[in-house]
Amino acid sequence: MALSFKNDSTAIPVIGVAADYASGHIIPAHSHQRAQLLYAIEGVLVIETELGRWVVPPSRGVWLKAGISHTVRMRCAARMRSIFVNPDAIPGLPDSDCVIDVSPLLRELILAATKVETDYQAESRDGRLMRFILDELCSLPILPFNLPWPQDAKIIRVCQALAEEPADGRAASDWAAMLAMSDKTFHRQFQRQTGITFGRWRQQARLLMSLESLAQGMPIVQVALQHGYESQSAFAAAFKRQFGLPPSEFYL
Repeated sequence: MALSFKNDSTAIPVIGVAADYASGHIIPAHSHQRAQLLYAIEGVLVIETELGRWVVPPSRGVWLKAGISHTVRMRCAARMRSIFVNPDAIPGLPDSDCVIDVSPLLRELILAATKVETDYQAESRDGRLMRFILDELCSLPILPFNLPWPQDAKIIRVCQALAEEPADGRAASDWAAMLAMSDKTFHRQFQRQTGITFGRWRQQARLLMSLESLAQGMPIVQVALQHGYESQSAFAAAFKRQFGLPPSEFYL
């Protein structure tokens, strides 16, 4: 069920909402008049739109522009904290859907915001807290956690299969044959639909899907093998190139 507010007046530029969900819970497709920052203090979220998927571990958040239809899946039990922002609340807010780094400061601000009633006054302590959040949202780095999603039904079949089974090692030629395409046509269509090559997309999917297993404390060698890597070292090298940290340090 989509979140609702006691007061959604545009006179209130920022609203904080807290909600906890069981593993496997799905919030069906919906949209908001405000932009939204989705953040889990525990658990891993998967946010899906028509154009992309974002896997969001703790310490990161996904920013969605106002009006973007999206679903949210809980890959494990999750404690989600959201900030809803008027699109014109302040210049410099992210201008595209993306994943951002949630600093320790922003984390505490988000937690405080979810305890604020929605009828706060602009010049009150709560109002100043919300303005501080806006300043932070304009200064945070964007992170490479996006998995572009195709629109073509045939390419969707391939991407869905790989997202559900990241260790699937079938070559592009195998997928092309399954779709009754030539290899050249498959590669051209895949890149046209996702903006990246098949090989790059599969690697990105494997790395993003691995975040859930790492968050659950699974041994790194097991995560590597379950996500299509032949060794822990190969997985660790690819993971560090993508996220800037080795998997052993990601959740510290």
